[in-house]
Amino acid sequence: MKRTFAGVAAAVLATVVATLVTGCTGDTQHSRNPAVTAATNRLRPLTEAEQLRVSDAQQRLIKDCMARKGFTYHEAERLSLEESRTFGYVSDDVAWAREHGYGSRIRAKHERGRTANPNVAYRQGLPAERRAAYDKALDEGVDAPELTAGLPSGGTVRKRVGGCVAESEKQLYGDPKAWFRAEKTAMSLQPLYVPKVMADQRFAAALKDWSHCMKRAGHPYRDPAEARQAAHALAFEAERKLAVADATCTRDTRLRVIGKELETRYVNALRGQYGEALDTYDRLRLRALAHATKLVAPRA
Repeated sequence: MKRTFAGVAAAVLATVVATLVTGCTGDTQHSRNPAVTAATNRLRPLTEAEQLRVSDAQQRLIKDCMARKGFTYHEAERLSLEESRTFGYVSDDVAWAREHGYGSRIRAKHERGRTANPNVAYRQGLPAERRAAYDKALDEGVDAPELTAGLPSGGTVRKRVGGCVAESEKQLYGDPKAWFRAEKTAMSLQPLYVPKVMADQRFAAALKDWSHCMKRAGHPYRDPAEARQAAHALAFEAERKLAVADATCTRDTRLRVIGKELETRYVNALRGQYGEALDTYDRLRLRALAHATKLVAPRA
């Protein structure tokens, strides 16, 4: 089935230019301060390195909680900071592409770690009664309290969380209900602003320039999503060459920069209605970071 330009652009934007909404930036410094940015007088988003540190801290909290309840819990394998970088469909980091291509080898490494998760083997080795107790201690399963949150685009999302997972969220974010609602709001704004970014002439022109640049380099793709999809069938060296061309054209046409600028503009336009949720999202993430720095070291 052929994809429409709108569908392609939506995939690109939804995955790539989520700097403000996802709360991540490409800054890998571990000690950016103050919490409030001088330019906007708003709470700053976490860097990618800081977000990873919060995730690692949650694993540590779960491990300690499970130990108190008499169970062993193995923290998830940590990739290096270099391996953990995320770009979505658009990257202008030529050096990273030259080293890792689109990250296929990193994804394979992550998948091997997930498949060999020692927690699965540990749980399976427990007697049935202890296995049930393990599940209850970890997250309580279907018996866990239910959290609900309304989505900006309509509808309601729910999750059940209890046990040590819930305890870890409470220690990091303070109020699990407020965190869940703020997170789901912040992460669900894309349907409200992506169409506006797609329709913006600056983005359409940059995407067209990117496609022309790639064609001159011998890679006739309409957009970064199509190039990335094609890379799945390539050997690593070919993947790496395609990724380098992609990143180079993205840098030269400023596609990623323009996308991020437009996203910021259109998300800011939504702050009249959703600003409180976005501020809560950033505030609770900074709270989690402050706690995380006491528990785990940053990834190298």
